[in-house]
Amino acid sequence: MTSAVRSTRRAALLLVVGLALSGCGEQAAAEGEGSHDHGGSSAPAVVEAPRDRYAGLDLAEPYRRPTFTLTDTTGAQYDFQKATGGRPTLLFFGYTNCPDVCPTTMADVALALRDTDPALAEKVQVVFVTTDPGTDTPAVLGEYLSRFDADLPTRFVGLTGSQDSIEQAQLSAGVPLAEEGGRLHSSLLLLYGTGDEAQVAFDAGNTSRDIADDLRVVAGAA
Repeated sequence: MTSAVRSTRRAALLLVVGLALSGCGEQAAAEGEGSHDHGGSSAPAVVEAPRDRYAGLDLAEPYRRPTFTLTDTTGAQYDFQKATGGRPTLLFFGYTNCPDVCPTTMADVALALRDTDPALAEKVQVVFVTTDPGTDTPAVLGEYLSRFDADLPTRFVGLTGSQDSIEQAQLSAGVPLAEEGGRLHSSLLLLYGTGDEAQVAFDAGNTSRDIADDLRVVAGAA
């Protein structure tokens, strides 16, 4: 996607990120006043691009790296902030039975990492939090993510837990709570920089090249 096309798309689009939901198998979005906390601010998170710094969606207000602890694919406790702090991190909420949005996003992330310098790719943390904990056990998540990261220098982290803890993780990250048993969930892929803030996110309108380009920008801003 060219810069001109991105600028046109963004100029025509005013999204309240906290309310952007995508139904797997269908696309759905809602617009309105957002109240989800994205780092202590009660203002809605609006995607706009006054400077158009990133290939992805410039966030008008940065999202701070969230604080939550869930269970990883080995069954161990995973403290997100402690494990990823100070490192470029991609965070996505979805579920393994999703037929389109989730596998497409994970495939794009994998392609982006293959398109970056191996030294950078090795530093990047990729975290996939299930929105369907009833189905996505640690073993299920591990098998699912291995389809995408098998040849990469970094392994994707899959997280699950109780329904309450996953809802708290979504609130801490500033994304809307998933609905319909986890099938209706945020479509945003958040990219946190080494300064522990996300100033850019990606959606279905972005490509793996957009992700790769912004990983380089974020890493270069360290």
